[in-house]
Amino acid sequence: MLLKIHGRCNLKCDYCYIYEHADQSWRRRPAAMPEAVIAQTAHRLREYAAEHRPPGLEIVFHGGEPLLAGPGGLDRAATVLRDAVPVPLSFVVQTNGTLINDEFLQVFRRHGFRVGVSLDGGERATDRHRRYADGRGSFGLVRRGLDLLRAEADLYAGVLCTIDVDNDPVEVYEDLLRFSPPRLDLLLPHGTWDSPPPRRGPDQAGTPYADWLIAVFDRWYDAPSRETSIRLFESICDLLLGGRGESEVVGLARNMTVTIEPDGSIGHNDFFKITMDGGAETGLDVFTHGFGDVLAHPAWNGPAGLDALCAACRSCPAVRVCGGGLPAHRFRSGSGLDNPSVYCPDLFALVAHVRRRLVADLERLRAAKAGAAA
Repeated sequence: MLLKIHGRCNLKCDYCYIYEHADQSWRRRPAAMPEAVIAQTAHRLREYAAEHRPPGLEIVFHGGEPLLAGPGGLDRAATVLRDAVPVPLSFVVQTNGTLINDEFLQVFRRHGFRVGVSLDGGERATDRHRRYADGRGSFGLVRRGLDLLRAEADLYAGVLCTIDVDNDPVEVYEDLLRFSPPRLDLLLPHGTWDSPPPRRGPDQAGTPYADWLIAVFDRWYDAPSRETSIRLFESICDLLLGGRGESEVVGLARNMTVTIEPDGSIGHNDFFKITMDGGAETGLDVFTHGFGDVLAHPAWNGPAGLDALCAACRSCPAVRVCGGGLPAHRFRSGSGLDNPSVYCPDLFALVAHVRRRLVADLERLRAAKAGAAA
């Protein structure tokens, strides 16, 4: 569950899917989540946990920028939730990192928060997009926050990087490694067929995003020792070898993320906000609906797996790995999600490259084993 503890942000990143894309519902909602919404969310989770007895629940404190709620706001929200819900809760906070300080670290330690930080590389790469409204870059403050967080291995979840193909891929990767992230998430910038991402769209040939990711993959894969986890690459490898993968960008597993907005509205996964105004809305809210109602809603019970994909995707040899990409990236006015991803050529090229690398290594291992046996 994404808990939108604060609906505003202290940065003005030019690619932000919440403020800079089709959906503008943030303008109609309160800036901070009222305590009544937090208490009602906790009540609904207690109901759900008492009936279904899940082994645990993960709550991601999100925004906007969740740290704008302040150390006290995060502390109170986590306490209310933990006191109310009769199953183990794990807390994650996804932050831009500019506000991390010792007070926040105390709250993170108290509740066992895992902290993910958004950063796009070194200073030049990060400050190209991740700036304040007055044009100032954010890298210096993020670096300060990450330096504090790196000393707290139990709290540090990793770094989330949005790809800009104008940045050198290996330089970005190595700049991020300087912050010792236990995990990297490399994100394709959000876009649809109506509003394509940079260098991508019906009239733009080539595979710029695959080329960028392949350069990072080879640098990561060929390292003499494991430097970090990269969820996208590991998920593709897992899927190629018959597993499930963990990335929502690839694979055919159904995504069951639930989003609680600052006003108590219950939405689908946030990424649907790039499709249209209100694209993630369901008409549900925590004051009227329990989470049993939520999980019975068509947003989480529509076609899944191969049945959710267009004919072109279903006939593609890469489909069980690619999975059609992130659902929102398939959107086009008039046909909805019944399209290949706007990143289709890039996803195909990336999967093919990773497959070639794995097959070559497996063949070498097989030959070495046969030679040893002889």
